Amino acid sequence: MKTIHISNEKDIQQTQDTVLVLGYFDGLHRGHQALFAEARQIAAEKKLKIAVLTFPESPKLAFVRYQPDLLLHLNSPEEREQLLEAQGVDYLYLIDFTSCFAGNKAEDFFEKYVKRLKAKVVVAGFDYHFGSDKKEAEELSQYFDGQIVIVSSVNEDDKKISSTRIRQAIKEGRVAEASKLLGYPLSTRGIVVHGNARGRTIGYPTANLVLRDRTYMPADGVYVVDVEVQRQRYRGMASVGKNVTFDGEEPRFEVNIFDFSDDIYGETVMVYWLDRVRDMVKFDSVEELVDQLQKDEEIARNWKDGESIIQESQV
Repeated sequence: MKTIHISNEKDIQQTQDTVLVLGYFDGLHRGHQALFAEARQIAAEKKLKIAVLTFPESPKLAFVRYQPDLLLHLNSPEEREQLLEAQGVDYLYLIDFTSCFAGNKAEDFFEKYVKRLKAKVVVAGFDYHFGSDKKEAEELSQYFDGQIVIVSSVNEDDKKISSTRIRQAIKEGRVAEASKLLGYPLSTRGIVVHGNARGRTIGYPTANLVLRDRTYMPADGVYVVDVEVQRQRYRGMASVGKNVTFDGEEPRFEVNIFDFSDDIYGETVMVYWLDRVRDMVKFDSVEELVDQLQKDEEIARNWKDGESIIQESQV
């Protein structure tokens, strides 16, 4: 896949005819994947390349009052590109969604961008909107005389799978549900840094992590995770939030990696979120904390995909 950053339509030098897939694609979830399944089939039948025109950051930044969440993503830029390539994309065009870009009416967008991208087929979701005049997916045919494919909603539990729904699940700690909606494991990259080294004094040494990317983090709590470190994958448990038993005031992200004891400061690890075990709790003594950690570890070691193990009543 070739990734091309453009400032405006004049930077587009597309020579091969394409199936153009339109959308923002934060998370590249199962709903998005349905668009690319259509695109791959058409591209194979018509011997076309698959192109995507999308944005590095949320288009909302150009329209609404700033909030820090607007700069967060479901994937790192690298992971997003890997996912798009796995979906068969040949050309990824990235353009900043600026006030200038947002000012393009639907007709301008097709004349300036879609035509230059040599689109013979356009694929979009049923809820796709485009142009400053806020046109909807069913109006695409007014601006494009090639083939148009509108992909219907992909549902889970009778509700549309969307990036918004996945973000909410993550914020509420429902990581197993988020992975199910994504169609692949929810993950977070972190750099291992020095912490208080308190965990090793109670038999549960942890790797303290700082986020590598501007990605959403699950709600405070204890989680079953897989940790990829040094190209090996280990089961573990992660804690997110303040260490309230020791009167900690700073939010922390720590992982206890099972059957692993190497020093890995400065290394980047990937944490795959499997399920939520419990809330963060202030224990009356270190002994109570260790007893709970032993129970958490047993749950994490025995966790199997598809099993629900949320322990609301355990704490």
